Amino acid sequence: MSSTSRIAIAAPSNHAASAGGAIAALGGSAVDAAIAAALVAMATEPGVCAIGGGGFITVWSAGQDPVTIDAYMEMPGRGLPSSAFGLGYEEVAFHYGGVLTTQVGHGSVATPGALAGLALASDQFGSISWASLFEPVVDITAKGFPLSQASWTYLSTSGKPIFARDETGRAALFDGDELRSLGSPIVVEGLSATLSAIAEEGVDLFYRGEIADALVADMASHGGVITRRDMTEYEPVVRQSLMHSFMDWQVATNPGPAIGGATLVAMLTILDKYHYTEWSAEAVRDVVDAQRAVLGYRASYLDEALDRVPHITRLLKLAAESDWLRLLTSPSTIHVSATDTDGNGCAITMSAGYGSGNTIPGTGIWLNNSLGEIELNRNGFHQVPVGERLISNMAPTLARRRDGAVLAIGSPGADRITTAILAVLLNVTHHDMDLAEAVRAPRLHVEVTAEPMAVAYEPGLPMDLVDIETRRFDEPHMFFGGASAAMTGSDGLLSAAADPRRTGGVFVS
Repeated sequence: MSSTSRIAIAAPSNHAASAGGAIAALGGSAVDAAIAAALVAMATEPGVCAIGGGGFITVWSAGQDPVTIDAYMEMPGRGLPSSAFGLGYEEVAFHYGGVLTTQVGHGSVATPGALAGLALASDQFGSISWASLFEPVVDITAKGFPLSQASWTYLSTSGKPIFARDETGRAALFDGDELRSLGSPIVVEGLSATLSAIAEEGVDLFYRGEIADALVADMASHGGVITRRDMTEYEPVVRQSLMHSFMDWQVATNPGPAIGGATLVAMLTILDKYHYTEWSAEAVRDVVDAQRAVLGYRASYLDEALDRVPHITRLLKLAAESDWLRLLTSPSTIHVSATDTDGNGCAITMSAGYGSGNTIPGTGIWLNNSLGEIELNRNGFHQVPVGERLISNMAPTLARRRDGAVLAIGSPGADRITTAILAVLLNVTHHDMDLAEAVRAPRLHVEVTAEPMAVAYEPGLPMDLVDIETRRFDEPHMFFGGASAAMTGSDGLLSAAADPRRTGGVFVS
């Protein structure tokens, strides 16, 4: 990054955005700032995400082809007998935009990839030291961080059935039997010291050192299936990003075998001739039809497929055909977006599922429950082949306009991730909204697995021409994601927008 380059960053919280700003002040690039912000978000949004999760990182450096780093969770169990599987979990239900059922406990924990992926992104695309990237997160976790709106909202229903199960989590998040109040200072025992050690010694401490030893021993004692081999053999995968031309933008997003990027590109392909300049009733109808087609295909073919790549190829082919209507017959996440005036962009989406409720003993690091996310494991508990990457909706996305503008965008929100990104992209490319307005505008999401199928939507959208059931929310809701976006205009002007649905933060240098 040049000494005169500046950064725009949008993150889940002011703390995370400020972390990116601190790294920018040290001369870091958009990639460095995004990594630092992601570390803070994962450590300070309990329930929403966790260091013991995983995700995807899309990087588009100036003058280079875009790539996506797959650092998602992996099915563990290398070296275990078949009798070891199917154990160590409990099914719980709670309210979050409706009733959710998930599986938690040690058996629900998949091999985490977040730290491995961030380390690879830092090594290949960063410009400052690994240790420097950790300075903000070590500092804030040592001092204590306020319980955020997003965490408090999620934990108010999931806290007791999931996060009160673990002694470290209970002590950090609860005062007696009650969840700590919104804004209360949260100190997680051991977390700051653990992060400081990872900063100094590198990610090998997590995957091959003392932290791995503690994790594997705890799994073995409680029905988990993560083994030493799973930790030592985990490797992030670098792939060419999935590309799509949309208006005068080139869009780069998460490729297969993840399904989020393909889902987004398929909807953009169907809407290539979208000509509306506002959310008219006709525009809403066409977006609903595109979502019904693509999300319906996904539910029918992608959610249960062990080999998703052929189905992704067919989805993209059908979406590009004139008779794409043939397709109709068939929380827990954080996102950081950053761009800089050198023309670089970085989009990071990380998840820990709904959370397993467990921490690695002595470390303060919460773990994922990705093996227990029922909607992403349609074939049943522990039915993914050992060593396979799990299915994911995540789609960290970058776009370049012909005039040189760079846009970074993404969202949390399970299967609402791609529909949130789609809405913001349409608002920017067609509805002539500035970034803040584009993120704030009302959204809709077709719930293809609901009985009957329905369109969930926020106030302000004309639904007159929609011909299926509708489900109206009374106000903007974090159910519809928490999109964040950063942009460097063709004139070098920076802008950033964080979703008010999740009270995010921005930094523009």
